[in-house]
Amino acid sequence: MATEQRDDSRRTHFINMTLAVLADCGNSGTTLARIANRANVSPALLVHYFGDKDSLLGAAFQHLVNQFQHDTTQALKSAPTWRARIAAIVGCCLDSSQFRKDVGSVWLAFWGQAIHVPAIMEVQRIYQEQLLSNLSNALRPVLSEDQILPVATTIGALIDGIWLRAALQGVDEADTQAVVEQIGNFVDSCIAGRQAQKLSLPAIQQAIPDTCKSWIDGRPFASTGARFTTLNPATGEILAHVESATAHELDAAIESAGRGQKIWAAMSGTERGRILRRAADLLRENSRLLAHLETLDTGKPIAETQAVDIHSGADALEYYGSLAATINGEAMDLGSDAFGYTRREPLGITAGIGAWNYPLQIACWKSAPALACGNAMIFKPSELTPLTALRLAEIYRQAGVPDGVFNVLAGGRETGELLATAPAIRKVSLTGSVGTGRQVMASAAQSLKYVTLELGGKSPLIIFDDADIGNAVSAALLANFYSGGEICSNGTRVFVHQNIHEQFIAALKARVEKMRIGQPLDPKTQVGSLVSHDHMEKVLGYIELGKREGATLLTGGHRVTDGALAAGAFVAPTVFTNCTDDMRIMREEIFGPVMSVTTFIDEDEVVARANNTEFGLAAGIFTQNLARGHRVISRLEAGTCWINNYNITPIEMPFGGVKQSGLGRENSRLALEHYTQVKSVYVALGNVDSPY
Repeated sequence: MATEQRDDSRRTHFINMTLAVLADCGNSGTTLARIANRANVSPALLVHYFGDKDSLLGAAFQHLVNQFQHDTTQALKSAPTWRARIAAIVGCCLDSSQFRKDVGSVWLAFWGQAIHVPAIMEVQRIYQEQLLSNLSNALRPVLSEDQILPVATTIGALIDGIWLRAALQGVDEADTQAVVEQIGNFVDSCIAGRQAQKLSLPAIQQAIPDTCKSWIDGRPFASTGARFTTLNPATGEILAHVESATAHELDAAIESAGRGQKIWAAMSGTERGRILRRAADLLRENSRLLAHLETLDTGKPIAETQAVDIHSGADALEYYGSLAATINGEAMDLGSDAFGYTRREPLGITAGIGAWNYPLQIACWKSAPALACGNAMIFKPSELTPLTALRLAEIYRQAGVPDGVFNVLAGGRETGELLATAPAIRKVSLTGSVGTGRQVMASAAQSLKYVTLELGGKSPLIIFDDADIGNAVSAALLANFYSGGEICSNGTRVFVHQNIHEQFIAALKARVEKMRIGQPLDPKTQVGSLVSHDHMEKVLGYIELGKREGATLLTGGHRVTDGALAAGAFVAPTVFTNCTDDMRIMREEIFGPVMSVTTFIDEDEVVARANNTEFGLAAGIFTQNLARGHRVISRLEAGTCWINNYNITPIEMPFGGVKQSGLGRENSRLALEHYTQVKSVYVALGNVDSPY
């Protein structure tokens, strides 16, 4: 070991002497004799270590390149954005130290001999590859793959040319800042050209393909899995055949997500935010097309999907795009000898599992915070409504999200199970039923994944006797019949104070019976189709159960089969009165247009009855006494509450439940905590105090 260390030390010494002779004498004047004389050794010893002059020069050049690469690597570690990384590379190449005579003359000597000496030519090739690699990695977040190498080569040539001209003219240093600005402008023009080219194309496909594939690594990805059909529930017509993803597609999605996430996480929050906001703009630009597609797939009225579904998804992308640059940790003052800080870092690869009632909105609610934090997401839409998630993937790519950062796997329960159990996936966010949530949580526990679960509900809507009855009826309609009643937070247990019960019921019945049931694509339609015939049969089964249990059917309670509606899954808005708390229609989630109304006398009674459920997703109250409103809300066991309104879910507010209605929260700044992990760093400023 001692002999090897001595030999390494001698080699380094001889190389430094070689560089010194080159600086003083140039290549022609650099001989083994002069190097040996400078090193105070015999030429034979140099031959022993290096063989001949060319090999010694090659070793010296390699030493110089290694030192340069080390300096560049260190500079890149503290460069968070692509501009900063370009500036770091340019700074290392054109730093004033590179123009000292002892450095500049050596580089010139090597460059001049590269075409004559194979050993030097090989080192020169490696140096150029390293420079292009550094430049390419810096450009990857903002340019397409086909642009990166040509642009990196142009920048490399610009750097070499500026250095050579300055070195030959004897300039002490180049104007590094000006060069960085010129290169930045050049790259900006390339980015602008790329975006112009993208925007000249349709943002998303106009027609539904006959066969829908998963979306992996920026393109449709064929699967050998079983095929299923997605239907228009209003007509029964087949919209498309869909390929189920298998373990093979999951592996490809994970590999792609891993590559893409590294690129995505390396961008600054500002860069990621800019891309997410661009995606929000594209959603809004294509809102008519997307709303049409959403209506075909879900059966919901076009008036709803145009007004809410697409725009609420765009709001999520815009909101988290604005927050992306603000994600950070905190610093702790630990006295004069130390300080600490935390870093909020992305989890890596995450998974989202969507529900069928708000397909695009849910895909945005889950992916927007995940991507803002620097994660990749593999999203599985419901097998009943898979179409718009695939369009969202196209929009993300159009906006500039790197390939692999948002992948879509089509399929049913088996595909969801694959996501929940995959060790490489660090988090699963599910919107679904309580039973599905329990299964996903159990599967995720095998690899200790983070989970966010937004599950079912049987939420109370409490109307006190001082409430504005018109507003209370409006809220009850929204809380039960919007989107066909297929909303998890719906206030389907309506508690009305007995003093206003008759007045409330009369107003409610009149307005329900004026609601227009029709084809979902008709802009005048207020009540569309349920999501499937199977789900319609489940809802109709609960309606029959309510009748048998003794509830009074106030209105509705039947399937609608007028004319062309006979082919669809249409159910009339249904209201039961005289309901008791032990009835199944008051205890179980129906997820359809069925309202159950009951009465109460005092505050303590209604709070106890409202809380007497396994669910805890949402709650609402109507009263003009705001003191009572705040008091009652504080006693209700629910995660999302409203006073004098219902089912309003601005992206700025957290959404989620308690008890069996889920874990974690979606939306607001709080969601960022669910997609990041905290790293604690202790920094000592003094000596280590040790008793040993």
